[in-house]
This record gives sequence, C-alpha cells and structure tokens, in this order.
Amino acid sequence: MKTYGTGAIRNVAFVGHGSAGKTTLVDALAFVAGSSKRHGSIKDGTTLTDTSPDEIDRKHTISLGAAFAEWMDTKVNLLDTPGFLDFHGEVASALSVADAAVVVLSGTSGVEVGTEKVWEACDHRHLPRILFVSQMDKEHANFEKVFDDVKEHLTPKVLPVEIPVGDGPHFHGIINLFTGTCQMFKAGSKTGEFEEGPVPPEYQEVFSRYADQFTEAVAATDDQLIEKFLGGEPLSRDEVVPAMKRAMAAGEIVPLFCGSGEHLFGVRTLLTEMVELFPSPAEVPTPIDAPLVGRVFKIVSEPHVGDISLFRLYTGHLKNGEEVWNHEHSVTEKLGHLSVQQGRERFEVPELFAGDIGSVAKLKDTHTNDTFCRKDHPVHLPPIEFPEAEATMAVIVKQRGEEDKLAAGLHKLHEEDPTFHFEYNSELGQTLIHGMGERHFDILLGRLQRKYGVHAELGRPKVAYRETLKGVAEGQGKHKKQSGGRGQYGDCWIRLAPLARGSGYEFVDSIVGGVIPNKFIPAVDRGIQEAAARGSLAGFPLVDFRAECFDGSYHDVDSNEMSFKMAGILGFRNVAPKARPVLLEPVMMVEVFTPSEMLGDVLGDLSPRRAQILSTDTSGRLTKVNALVPQAELFKYSTALHSMTHGRGTHREKFHGYAEAPGEVAAKVAAENKDRLRHADD
Repeated sequence: MKTYGTGAIRNVAFVGHGSAGKTTLVDALAFVAGSSKRHGSIKDGTTLTDTSPDEIDRKHTISLGAAFAEWMDTKVNLLDTPGFLDFHGEVASALSVADAAVVVLSGTSGVEVGTEKVWEACDHRHLPRILFVSQMDKEHANFEKVFDDVKEHLTPKVLPVEIPVGDGPHFHGIINLFTGTCQMFKAGSKTGEFEEGPVPPEYQEVFSRYADQFTEAVAATDDQLIEKFLGGEPLSRDEVVPAMKRAMAAGEIVPLFCGSGEHLFGVRTLLTEMVELFPSPAEVPTPIDAPLVGRVFKIVSEPHVGDISLFRLYTGHLKNGEEVWNHEHSVTEKLGHLSVQQGRERFEVPELFAGDIGSVAKLKDTHTNDTFCRKDHPVHLPPIEFPEAEATMAVIVKQRGEEDKLAAGLHKLHEEDPTFHFEYNSELGQTLIHGMGERHFDILLGRLQRKYGVHAELGRPKVAYRETLKGVAEGQGKHKKQSGGRGQYGDCWIRLAPLARGSGYEFVDSIVGGVIPNKFIPAVDRGIQEAAARGSLAGFPLVDFRAECFDGSYHDVDSNEMSFKMAGILGFRNVAPKARPVLLEPVMMVEVFTPSEMLGDVLGDLSPRRAQILSTDTSGRLTKVNALVPQAELFKYSTALHSMTHGRGTHREKFHGYAEAPGEVAAKVAAENKDRLRHADD
C-alpha cells in the first residue's frame, strides 16, 4: 500500500438522506479508481462499506464506513455515512475529520429531511461541498426538479457543472460545462467508460443557458476573471478550476454534478473534481499546533479482531509500531499493525503523514474522542459534538442470569456508538438506555444478542414520582412487643407539616421533661425517614416536610433504639395519610424544533400531553417551542414528533422539577403501584 504526503490527501464525507445512493457511489468511486477490485451492490449485500449483518439484512447504512480511492496521484479518503436520523451520530463522527463533503441527492426524490440535516451540519463546520445527483438512471429521475429543490431548500449558491443527457431509463450521457463537451457512456461498460464528443444539437440551447450561468457565476468570484468575462474573452478550464476551488472554500459556490453510482456514470469526473476542487489537509488550518496530534473518531468492534480504532492524524508523522501518548488516560499506546481501512479490509502501511486517516487494533485504553500526542508535548482536542439522545427506554433481559452480560454488552455498544448511553436506576430498579429513537434501539438489541449473547427486550421506563404533604396532622406511633424475656417498647407522638418545594426533610426534637430519653430521639428520626422513603400514597418517597416529635413514653427495661425506630415508622404511617398527601410528578423542560408550517400539529399534540406552553420563537428556518411537560407524557414522543413533522422535527428534554399531579393521575398511579405500598406495609 502506497503512502501519501499531506498535500496528496483528500478527506471527504459522503452525506445525505437514506437511500439517496451514498454507499453505492462510494463503492463505485473506489472500484473505478482501481482501489477496490469488486463493484458491489446493495441488493446483493456486497458493497464496500456496508459490511455488518445489520446493514446487509436491512439494506441501508447504519455505521460510518471508511474506504479510499487512489486517483491522480492522490489518496481520497471516502467516509460513507448513514442517512437515517437515528444514526446521525455517525455523520457527526465523519464530518469531524472531513475537510469537505459530497452531499448526495436522489434523482427521484431531491432534497429530503436527511439532506437538510446534513446540510446544516456541513454549514456548522463551514465545509466546502459538492452536490451529486445520483440515481439519474431511475424511473422518474428529474435533474431540473432536483436543481430547483436545492435552490429553494438548501442554497441559492448552487451551480450546475454537469447536466444529464436524458433522464431515468433514457439517461445515457453527461454534458460537462467545464469542458463544453459531452460524455456518452458505453452500453455494458464495466468501469464507466465513455466517449467524449460535442454537445448533441438537441441540447445546444440548454447547454448555452447553463454554460452562461456557470461562466458568469465563477467569473464573478474573481476580479481578473470578471474583467475577461465582461470583455468577451473566453475563460479556460485552467483558470476556472482554481477560481471555483477558492469560491467553494469561501462558501460562494456549491457545484452540482450528476450520474449513476450503480452504472458508474459520472464517477470518473467526480473523482477528478474531488481532487481538483477539495482542499488537502495542508490547505486547512490544524486544530492545534503540536509535534503530533491525532484523534480517535470511531471504534469498530470486529469478531476475532477486537476493537479497531479509526483516527485522523492532524499533525506529525507516524511509523508502524510507534508509541504515542494518550493524554486523556495518561497511558502509552503502541500502534502495532498501522493500517488504512478499505471497507472491512485493513491494509497495513509503514507510515502515515499528517492529514491522513488510519486505523489500529487492540489499543489498551483508548476510546472515541481521545487525543494522542507526544508525552513531552501533551495536548487535548475538543470532543466531537454528538447529537443529544432523544429517546429513553427500559431494557429487560429475557433470561435470568444475563444481567452482568447485559451491562458488559451495553458498555461495548457505547464504545462503538457514543450517541447511545445507559444507566442502572436503583430507585426504579431498571436499566435505562438513551438513544436517538426506536430504530436505533432495535439495532442495538440485535447487536446485543448477536455479538454478546444477551437476549433482551424493551420496556416502558418507570417514572420517579415523589409524594409530599399539603396539610398538618399529628398522631401516635407505639411499638409494644412482649414475647417472653425482655420486651420491646417505644412510644412517640409526632406532628407532620409541609415545607416549601425543594426544602427537603427537617426533624424537630420538641421533647421536654425527658418523656423520651435523648438517646432514643435519633431512632425516631431514622424510623420516620425510613417510612417516608416508602411514601404514603403510592409507595414513592415523601419529600419536603417537617417531622416534629413532641411527646411519648418509654420503659426502663424494654425500651431500646430499635423499639423507638419502629415507633417512628408506625407514627409516620398513622399520621401521613391524615396530612393530605399528594403525588408529585417530574416535569421536563422541553424544546421542540419544528418547521413553521407544522407548528399547529405540534402544539395540538402537546396539549393532551398536559404541556404548559411557555413560548414559541423563530430559530433559523424552524420554530422553537418551549414547554413544560410531565415526564410520564413524553414516552415515545420522539417517534410521534418525527411522524407528525415527517422527520423534520427534533426535541430536547431537561429535568425541570416536580409539580403536583392532578387527582386522576395520582389515583391511577396509586392503583398501578399498590404493590409498592403493600411491600412498604410488610
């Protein structure tokens, strides 16, 4: 495997909506360049970068795939990404190490939800882009419609560089505005060969219209070119290409190309233009100045191999077998079998130069987002910004004894996918998983079973309700037990009263005259707290109240700490029901982002969820809704929101506080949790 210097590298992420043709295009690019020996297909499950059983079975990309194409003495690193929003974290990983992006659109569908999302992500990173209309050979493909769609929904700065000859099944050539020639593809071509000739007469008018727009738009970005253009002088390709590259870097132009990854049409031109128009790492500012800087952006767990760490080298030079310093974990790592990825294959290389993307297996203590460097010059790069989890579910093992394997498996899945998190909630007695949606969870459960032998299913997360008091009440708690020998005796009178929300628990010792010895008062306190943890109404902890012990009695022989603790428990159970206990439910601060035209549907859905709408604000092309919503009403909300907004809506949740639940809600929760109360009374 040849090694490439920094100036001869291009790092390109392929992004777009699901099923737009990204994976097929990446496969075609590597095949046409000769860097991959087989032209695969989605249908057969043989594409270069969709390699996992999940991807082959479902016929769509789930995880970031890395490959490369060698073209014009340049190594183009190809980062294939999923299009479905549940796996947008993989897009974030790819864009974090890319210097440019190819945004792939379907010739039949144009701009879709996923296209808008990845476009915004590219905007955020100020990446130069090429738009590629793929699947031009499909029924109902329409280049003009896609072009108009891009202008309306993505950017008015789009500039066609190619126009197709024929659409759909009649697509058989591409007119290149750079060269003013037409590529007519050979029937049955195995590597996208074409015959180049003049523009067909029937396309002369269309060509002239697009060519004038193209030349004027490029010339307008350069003072010398605009003078030549206005003076009627022709502009050569050697002049136009550098001008367009500068304009793309400045965000002034986004070129539009077209083709068919399946039939390899337009693939050679795209390879050439990626080399000519995209920046090399040498032309991109490095994130930090240091002798050696690299960062792991993806962990892939492979059977029989273990964890493979994909990284980008930003500065410096690495040799196979060299040691580096992991600054996050303060450990030395040896980069044995330094490699580059070509789909599922790894090609060992003797060295890597700054800007390149490599891989290494079996690092001891290195994880996604870790920076490696020289020990005598430690540095740390800011972490990749992954999307926040939008959905939460409980996960339950189907077979007893797999609980430990569940935790280990979930930990490994988090290593591979940082958008996925898990926790064990001891109060609820549930393992909770947090991720991007139901499709995401479905994939994770499949991997749990296939990779780690854990059979699990999803369940509804329990809600951590609380209880409190609204009134004042008092009463006695008396524990008396005589069963031969020394007995047990504890007697206390307590008064319970509410405190302000968030005040917690307060105990007041109002005993006078020694009716309860001082040494037994703390036991009463402990008994009340233990009983309060089990609640009075529905078995949930009772909070924000004051307990006052103001009277009681004791026995010289039979009284002890345990007896008074039991008296405190009994006192709480006797008094709390008389102090008007109420249920408190957790309330979330929710931010919903929706297209303005769907605002009515979103607000209409929030209303029956008992939402309190705080405000609606414009946020770019979206409307932001701020609302307080009971947590219990947000189960599967991300799925509902995606459905009503056709995938364009997103939301964030943050715990806000507790609020009193309506009576009917409290009654329902109490009925559902009567087993908790029964346990508390045992």
